Amino acid sequence: MSQNPPNLRPDLAPKIAIDAAPRSGQPTIGMVSLGCPKALVDSERILTRLRAEGYAISPDYKGADAVIVNTCGFLDSAKAESLDAIGEALRENGKVLVTGCLGAEPEFITGAHPKVMAVTGPHQYEAVLDAVHRAVPPRPDPYVDLLPAQSVSLTPRHFSYVKISEGCNHKCKFCIIPDMRGRLVSRPAHAILREAEKLVEAGVKELLVISQDTSAYGVDRKHDLAPWKGREVRAHVTDLARELGSLGAWVRLHYVYPYPHVRDLIPLMAEGLVLPYLDIPFQHAHTDTLKRMARPAAAARTLDEIAAWRAACPDITLRSTFIVGYPGETEEEFQTLLDWLDEAQLDRVGCFQYENVAGARSNDLPDHVPAEVKQDRWDRFMQKALAISEEKLARKVGTLQQVIVDEVDADGATCRTKADAPEIDGNLFIDEGFEHLSPGDMVTVRVDEAGDYDLWGRIV
Repeated sequence: MSQNPPNLRPDLAPKIAIDAAPRSGQPTIGMVSLGCPKALVDSERILTRLRAEGYAISPDYKGADAVIVNTCGFLDSAKAESLDAIGEALRENGKVLVTGCLGAEPEFITGAHPKVMAVTGPHQYEAVLDAVHRAVPPRPDPYVDLLPAQSVSLTPRHFSYVKISEGCNHKCKFCIIPDMRGRLVSRPAHAILREAEKLVEAGVKELLVISQDTSAYGVDRKHDLAPWKGREVRAHVTDLARELGSLGAWVRLHYVYPYPHVRDLIPLMAEGLVLPYLDIPFQHAHTDTLKRMARPAAAARTLDEIAAWRAACPDITLRSTFIVGYPGETEEEFQTLLDWLDEAQLDRVGCFQYENVAGARSNDLPDHVPAEVKQDRWDRFMQKALAISEEKLARKVGTLQQVIVDEVDADGATCRTKADAPEIDGNLFIDEGFEHLSPGDMVTVRVDEAGDYDLWGRIV
């Protein structure tokens, strides 16, 4: 077991886990999936289509006839990580196809790695399949392939990400996601619910709802109605959450912008239909900083909303991410952020130091903050967040918590409470009486001990 420290990259998805045994002569594809959970869902869809066409999935480079690298291009550091991963795949395998967000800049990739076989952009599934067909022609077995296949999952079997839309309509100056992934395109409600129902039937215990802007789901569809089990369901986040909550699994909402209608989700959490957990990207708290980001500048009203959410659902867990060292950020603006955090008392907090990203409008802003100042502010921010986390977790000692088991090894069981999302939040560890547990089990635990970010307890 390992404790969960504050993540320097709160946008990261869990590491992929592939367990496959190809039959003799079966063409085999490897996958390296980088970046956020949305990219992980793309990887799952690509591999599901390939498996249905007769390809096997390799867990390593040497067992693969070709390797797909699904890249991230959100930050310059993520771009460098993607280029490193492409280079490693070329060294270890040689036949490499590149897709994902960085694929929107094919010259950037081929300039660094001219030997890649193909480059496709984000969610271009058909183009990826065509590139695979050219690199490694399919050899389907008519007795076992070309049949409806259960989806390939790159996460543990007991939880799964469900992507409800692509793209984003916001124009934040530090972000190039709309340029890479386009404007908001929501999936039909019935398609999401059918996917979620199949996942639950296959044993998934937790559905993690993701998109670039979950609150805006259905806006582009004008909240149209879709048939579902003899009735019609509106393409709206509140209606979708209610229907997902009826499937019997945990439902966790990520990337929820604090629009006024978010308050309609809180009663669903109080009723137990949806986990009492909101992941909201506040980014900053000072009005002037938010304006320079081209973000909604209403930090004071946000505090009122948070108070109302907690009044309606006292158990709610609030997670967010912030940027420190944004161009023009003064010490006064940063101190306002710290004071706001003191008042907001968020449960889970991640933080980025601002980075220039090629194509972002924020690059052209004046008064960029020196690296040493950004580091100092990050350190002070995380120190404040740690103190809040430590105090909040200490209050949970002696309480009963329902947990889901993620991993069991010789030392104990690593679990999560309803307040913890995979990879980015804390864990609850059980180190006595855990031998009968398996990943995906749900048990009730009494909390015995609390640390900075993690809890320890025993089964009751």
